[in-house]
Amino acid sequence: MAKANNEKIRVLLVDDHQILRDGIKSHLSTFDHVFIVGEASDGAEAIAKAKELIPDIVVMDISLPDMNGLTVTKEVLQALPDTKVIILSMHDDRHYVLQSVQAGARGYLLKDTCPTDLLSAIELVHKGGAFFDPSVSRYLFDQQGDDEGNGVQEDVELSSREREVLALVAEGFSNKEVASKLFLSVRTIETHRENIMRKLDIHGTAALTKYAIQKGIIEVK
Repeated sequence: MAKANNEKIRVLLVDDHQILRDGIKSHLSTFDHVFIVGEASDGAEAIAKAKELIPDIVVMDISLPDMNGLTVTKEVLQALPDTKVIILSMHDDRHYVLQSVQAGARGYLLKDTCPTDLLSAIELVHKGGAFFDPSVSRYLFDQQGDDEGNGVQEDVELSSREREVLALVAEGFSNKEVASKLFLSVRTIETHRENIMRKLDIHGTAALTKYAIQKGIIEVK
């Protein structure tokens, strides 16, 4: 169900450090359009609370006591496909950044990030965009060694419809949701998606997302 413009962005905080959660909560609570619906200190609690509270955004740590935050991200998004995840981590590491995209995260920020950037990330991701810390966003543009694609095809031209489909897929929408938004059949969207991957020689949502970000098809900051 679509949210009314005056409804708050519902945020779930997941981190095993209480002092960090308190700091984030204190900062975000000063903004009228953001509402902290809950907190979790480990993966199992995060999954349970996400299912119970159905947040718009989950701010997720990677290093949790009981399981990897990327595993938690996958489970949350599988259960709640409309929820979006932003990773907030101490790890400035290519592996973690690319794995977060593969897991379905729409943002990746470092824990020493400016609080204003966290708010900006929440706002942009809630609108369907992506937000990656400048210090790690370079990994999204590095196509070398990508297991899911053979690199960006510079001379490939996509039709306007294919670009629309790619943008929505890269923003995390399912084929059914893309079909609904574009008033097309699911089969037509599947065909467009197949054609896009064939033209670009890129396979997998993570690789398509990186391509869309690199080419400016979706907004990333």
